[in-house]
Amino acid sequence: MKACIVHHPRVDLANVERLLAGAGIESWRQERNSKHERTEAELAGTDLVMTLGGDGTFLYGARLALPHEIPVLGVNLGRLGMLTEVEPADLEAGIARFVAGDYRVEERTAIFSELHRKGRLLHSSLGLNETMVHRTPSLRLIRFAMWMDSQEIGTIDADGVLVATATGSTAYALALGGPILEPTLPDLVLVPMNPFALTVRPIVINPNVHIRVQLVGNPATVTTDGYLNWSAEPADELRVAAYARQLKVVRFRGPEEFYRLLRQKIGWGAPLVPRPDGEADAEIAPGS
Repeated sequence: MKACIVHHPRVDLANVERLLAGAGIESWRQERNSKHERTEAELAGTDLVMTLGGDGTFLYGARLALPHEIPVLGVNLGRLGMLTEVEPADLEAGIARFVAGDYRVEERTAIFSELHRKGRLLHSSLGLNETMVHRTPSLRLIRFAMWMDSQEIGTIDADGVLVATATGSTAYALALGGPILEPTLPDLVLVPMNPFALTVRPIVINPNVHIRVQLVGNPATVTTDGYLNWSAEPADELRVAAYARQLKVVRFRGPEEFYRLLRQKIGWGAPLVPRPDGEADAEIAPGS
């Protein structure tokens, strides 16, 4: 068995490599956001991608694993940890459970994006959270037309538009006022960024739909998962669709864990005014 350790540059890997070797797992390193000549060849024979860092490191590992359908196990060394599964103190037990097959696989939808100019493909990327067109470098609103497959849905002025997966619905899309999607849903969500019209609201989209966004009169920037940036010119067209393969995420806890994370990490459902000391929340039994 072989594992790829995707890590933040400042993470010490000695203990992790020792634990993997002790479990009979050969390992190799891939630093986050770095290029490695052997990466594709190594991934072809890899059974697990283990990420050591925060959600950004997990996103990088996911992009490596997706085309090869390798399961990803996230170890949380960051601040939020919405995507990761294991805390450092539980890593040894997590490795043992993976080797024993004592885990479930949670599938997540990803997105594939292409930027076209005058009929020519300029760039393509794979993302787990979102792809967006935004008004950088200008501070002016940008105008863009949008299509769902062959159906034009409108031309709007806004700071931009974002297309997110269910996984990305709790990231930047949430800050823009988009809905929270349960993470295993295959749907996408289109979220306009500060549109100059109160009637332009987010839309949840069937994953089989292909989305096109064409700039009408301003330059803009296309960003995927907050890390990859392309410069776009007027008349350039961004095409976004659900990726053909699902990300496989290693989970040791049940799917209901997502709702606990919403409360713990984001504060969803927590009272705005804290209760007085010593006053407990009322317990309501399920079905009561």
